[in-house]
Amino acid sequence: MSQRALGIAAGLDPSVASTRMNRYEVGVHAPAYSISCRLAEVLEVPVAYLYCDDDELAEFILSFHRAGTKVRREVKKLLGSAG
Repeated sequence: MSQRALGIAAGLDPSVASTRMNRYEVGVHAPAYSISCRLAEVLEVPVAYLYCDDDELAEFILSFHRAGTKVRREVKKLLGSAG
């Protein structure tokens, strides 16, 4: 999906969608949280994934998000006993 298409799908004005998405991607500007929520919804990822600055943790967040209920429960149990 192009930056423009992503921006439009998230509700940005089509005339500025590409530019704004590029500025978000390169860090010139940060999107408002409400825009981040819409981007996450379009991308089908949790919004926390977009804010994570650790690649390994980001992958864990994404994997946990996509996991079924049973796996989530087992991971929570495992992590609860790791403390």
